[in-house]
Amino acid sequence: MTVTTRFAPSPTGTLHVGNLRTALHNWMFAKARGGHFLLRIDDTDRARSEERHVDSIRADLAWLGLAPDGEARQSARFDRYEARFAEMVAAGRVYPAFETAQELELKRKILLGRGLPPVYDRAALALTDADRAKLEGEGVRPHWRFRLDHEAPIEWDDLVRGHQRFDPRTMSDPVIRRADGSWLYLFPSVVDDVDMAITHVVRGEDHVSNTAAQLQMFAALGSNPPAFAHEALLTGSEGKLSKRLGSLGVDHFRESGIEPQALIALLARIGTSDPVEPFVDPAPLIASFDFARFGRAPARFDEAELAQLNARIVHQLGFEAVADRLPGGMTSVAWEAIRPNLATVAEAADWWRVVEGPIDPAELSPEDRAYLVQAADVAAGIDWAGAPWHALTGALKEATGRKGKPLFLPLRLALTGRAHGPDMGALLPLIGREAALVRLQAAG
Repeated sequence: MTVTTRFAPSPTGTLHVGNLRTALHNWMFAKARGGHFLLRIDDTDRARSEERHVDSIRADLAWLGLAPDGEARQSARFDRYEARFAEMVAAGRVYPAFETAQELELKRKILLGRGLPPVYDRAALALTDADRAKLEGEGVRPHWRFRLDHEAPIEWDDLVRGHQRFDPRTMSDPVIRRADGSWLYLFPSVVDDVDMAITHVVRGEDHVSNTAAQLQMFAALGSNPPAFAHEALLTGSEGKLSKRLGSLGVDHFRESGIEPQALIALLARIGTSDPVEPFVDPAPLIASFDFARFGRAPARFDEAELAQLNARIVHQLGFEAVADRLPGGMTSVAWEAIRPNLATVAEAADWWRVVEGPIDPAELSPEDRAYLVQAADVAAGIDWAGAPWHALTGALKEATGRKGKPLFLPLRLALTGRAHGPDMGALLPLIGREAALVRLQAAG
């Protein structure tokens, strides 16, 4: 069996971080088993689906490096849904129902008022042919429900949640088609999963009850169902489901300077007992990916943790990987010098401005200014071809008796305008002799 997974977003908006996690886990599971990862655009909602969102979905997956092995669109498969729908109607597993939304809401309120679960009463099944003809003659168009089999419980072994059991008698026959002929999610998704030989469906735990109904649809269509993995939903850093998570997408992360490798590293491991590690290459994450490692507790997504992870990723990136995002003139040597001090690649431009100058003057005490006058004289006489920072500080230590912070900090402030930053041994050669002398003299 070739493992085949699918990511099936609706192009009614942009992907958020929860969607990205679902896509990633589908991709990782398939890749870990030498299988296929498919992108299916669930665009049956013609009124809300937009082509710009389809383009955005593709671009977001590409940014993460999640290349699908194939793509399909539900809008191109309506004939297939019609054919399987007709089979289900003929078999008596799909039936028309004529209640209005207001009538259904009234029934629901009555049941809840009696302390009963709001399960559809199947009144439509009691209608005669004459009753249906009369309603249709009055212009009432039916919606269509899938008739659940009440004879046996619905059971499956979920890859995350373990054994699941539903009593179909406590479930309403799900509506699969609206009165206007448009499709709801449940039935077309099953038809697609059958036709595309999907072996594993990976999605959020909010779909568990949908799975219970869909398992009977697979059986009604004469097909074995895929395996299911229902993952715990993401929560915000405050530990609760957060509306903010619905607004965090690729654009937000890119604007924040987050590398795709950092997002992958975090989303691959949160919700498991495995440590979150800064892998630039996802291969180790793929090799260790296993749904048995995921717990049922909500997975906590913390942007502060992502930012810290991102810095650790940036510190590993080679020059070729970032060259097109660096300021003009910045070399591989400069990148190697500056990289350990960065939280994002974009910050390299700030340090390159420090190298090229001009810099903002630092506040210095009279004693330090006098020290820097002496430092300028010493700097003019050292050998700049070797290790000028080591030569400069060594000579000043011997000449002034200074050591530690009093020796190094005034020099750093004079040369960079900042109290902290990259290793001066690597930075000073980039600043160069002439600029360094000018800065030391100006500070003195």
